[in-house]
Amino acid sequence: MKTIGIGLVGSGFMGRSHAHALRAAAGVFGLPLTPSLELLADVNDDVAAKAAKALGFARSTGDWQALIADPAVELVDITAPNVFHKPIALAAIEAGKPVYCEKPLAPNALEAKQMVDAAERKGVKTAVGFNYLKNPMVMLAREIVASGEIGEVISFRGIHAEDYMTDPLAPFTWRLDAAGGHGVVADLGSHIISIARFVVGPIESLVGQLKTVTSRRPVAPGTTEMRAVEVDDEARALVRFATGATGSIEASWVAAGRKMMLAFEVTGSKGTVVVDHERFNELHLYTTGQPHGREGFKTILAGPHHDSYKEFCPAPGHQLGFNDIKTIEVKALITALAGGAPFQPDFREAWEIQRVVDAIVQSAREERWVEVTEV
Repeated sequence: MKTIGIGLVGSGFMGRSHAHALRAAAGVFGLPLTPSLELLADVNDDVAAKAAKALGFARSTGDWQALIADPAVELVDITAPNVFHKPIALAAIEAGKPVYCEKPLAPNALEAKQMVDAAERKGVKTAVGFNYLKNPMVMLAREIVASGEIGEVISFRGIHAEDYMTDPLAPFTWRLDAAGGHGVVADLGSHIISIARFVVGPIESLVGQLKTVTSRRPVAPGTTEMRAVEVDDEARALVRFATGATGSIEASWVAAGRKMMLAFEVTGSKGTVVVDHERFNELHLYTTGQPHGREGFKTILAGPHHDSYKEFCPAPGHQLGFNDIKTIEVKALITALAGGAPFQPDFREAWEIQRVVDAIVQSAREERWVEVTEV
């Protein structure tokens, strides 16, 4: 079996998820190339060595540049904080190595476009980890919308709400550092924007609102020293799609009680489709023309008739999880690399998503409707 050497930069939450998916994908799907976990880089040698041992990588380094230069590394996988995405990706592209990068691609659309241009000039394949697009229920929602089953799309409502920054004494993290980009509008908002574009299509214009709920946070756990927060905790936008549909997008990381409310509703002229990732394996479908007194939503459970489910389980309703969706993403990436086909979403699509993020920020600051093409 042919292999592809993986170099992973970063071993935090997403680094672990990538490692699990890279190990699992070949066994679950029978890939044309088997990922070989060659080298892991992290903030220093000790952290990298411990992570490499825990996650099954053959070697480790405290220097991401050494990882890119290593001849055994054939795919550079970036799960480091946002501010590091661009320099690592550009170095990998210059070395002619494909790049698999977590979202958001860059701190802003300008830097994301520079990454797009560099990759396209060199002809380097790219992929970005908007893994929820690989949920079979999201793919089914797109199929239902595209088929016309719910008619002409009228509106889209989407939200990504969690509560991991609800505590005002939760310490300052890299997610709150403005040098790495915007706040929740980028961190969580980019996910619901990616779904809106995937299911309905491009967003043409919008008016946005941002709010910082906690303006100062401790610099570290247990300290009284505080640091100003310059990014948003809540974000909202009214949007117009290129199709003529309208809608709303919302993101919050201070939504008490919400752990994974990545939810959307698409209303059409003949029905409605709803997906909520707190019910990860369900899709709710309403179609018009039902008998009076019997109208209602139908619940569809994920099962082997839906894309990529049967490889995990032959029985419907038995549930896929977060890391399974990442495994489906890795399958799509490796298959694309082996066949020479483009992966979606790639750097260009991630740039388009970032343009919407930046347009929301610009609109909120200028208090006006913004055309996404202005960004």
